[in-house]
Amino acid sequence: MGVALIAGIVLSSSCMENRKSVKLANEEDSVSYALGLSAGSGYAQNLKDFPGEVNKDALIEGFIKGLKEDTANYRIQLDEIYPFLQSYFTRAAEKEREQAQLENVRILHENKQKEGVKVTNSGLQYRIIKEGTGKIPAREDIVRVHYVGRLADGTVFDSSVERGQPAEFPVGAVIQGWTEALMMMPVGSEWELVIPSDLGYGERPVGSIPANSVLFFDVTLLDIVSK
Repeated sequence: MGVALIAGIVLSSSCMENRKSVKLANEEDSVSYALGLSAGSGYAQNLKDFPGEVNKDALIEGFIKGLKEDTANYRIQLDEIYPFLQSYFTRAAEKEREQAQLENVRILHENKQKEGVKVTNSGLQYRIIKEGTGKIPAREDIVRVHYVGRLADGTVFDSSVERGQPAEFPVGAVIQGWTEALMMMPVGSEWELVIPSDLGYGERPVGSIPANSVLFFDVTLLDIVSK
C-alpha cells in the first residue's frame, strides 16, 4: 500500500453530494463526467482495503486542492506526502501482521487438541485419515495427488477434486508444509494437513489466499509418477 492507494479512495461525502448538479452540455462535459465516475467507482473499491478509517471531507479537500494545483493552500507539502504515508502504511501492516499471528496461534492451538492430530518439529500439523501401504516419496519424485485446500473459515481456495483432475508436481517444488508431509506419506494415504503460515505462503498473499494464512488441506497421495 502507498500513495497509489490514497489516490484510489472514494470521493463521496455530504459536502460533495449537496453540490449543484453539473449540466452535460457538450461532449467535453460528458467525457469529464465519465472520467470522474470511472475514477470514483474505482476509488470505492480501493477504499475497502484501506487499513483504517478515512475522513472523507479531509480527503476531498486535499483531492480538490491537488486537482486545482492550489499549492499556496496545501496543508501538507508534496515532498512530505510520501514519507508520511509510508510511515502510516508500515505501522498499519505491522499491526495487521501481529493480529494475524495471534489469530494463527489460536487456530493452531485449537486444532492440535483434536484427536489424532500430530505436530512435527517444524509446526506442521497432520491427522491420518487413511494409512497407505505404498512407497514414501523422496524430494526429487513427482507425485500424483488429489487435494482440497481451505482457509481457516472453511473457504475452499483450490480443489483438484472439484476439477476432477489429480495434480502432478515434484515433491520439492511446493510449499514447505506440503513437501514435509509428502515425504512422510506412503502412497495410498489420505491425510488432513494444517500448515502454519510460515510453512505456507507467509506474508505473501497468493490469489484468494490472504497473507499470513494458516492453510488446511485434505490430501490423498495417489501415486509416485517418476523422479
